[in-house]
Amino acid sequence: MTTIEFNQLVNKIESLLFGFAMRLTRNKENAKDLMQETLMRCYDKRNRFKMGTNFKSWATTVMYNSYINHYRKRKTRNKVIKPIEDFNYMVENKSVEGNAYSRIMMKELRNIVGNLSKDYQVPFDMFVQGFQYDEIAQKLELPMGTVKSRIFYARKKLKGMCKDRYENIETLRAA
Repeated sequence: MTTIEFNQLVNKIESLLFGFAMRLTRNKENAKDLMQETLMRCYDKRNRFKMGTNFKSWATTVMYNSYINHYRKRKTRNKVIKPIEDFNYMVENKSVEGNAYSRIMMKELRNIVGNLSKDYQVPFDMFVQGFQYDEIAQKLELPMGTVKSRIFYARKKLKGMCKDRYENIETLRAA
């Protein structure tokens, strides 16, 4: 599709697209932004549009998907209203390095992780160290689904081991 053909098709449905954007966003400025983003995406991907099919349907689908993607980003974005200094109380005097109980607990947790088979332990340790699933899969030369599965089952096994071990301790403390 050439630029001229694209502009002719857009001119025919421009008011319809703007109306659809207004229904989605319920705000004139956001509708203008959505309209602009949609037209940019449509123009960039105009070679994917098959002549003879419904341009209006294609453009409104692009707009709806753009709106949904933006909505999801907004939904998952953390919104902090207060400055970070207001949250200092949460981290003050929470040092665990010198705390003997914390050291013992960490040692026990390392031992519990050490009880896992190597198939589960290695991917889990890498994940805890901050590696992404794809990095772990690449380094261990495993499919990503296998890596995800092993980490999931490692967590499940660790949860069961911790529950078995510490449920009895809490019962003793309560007595």
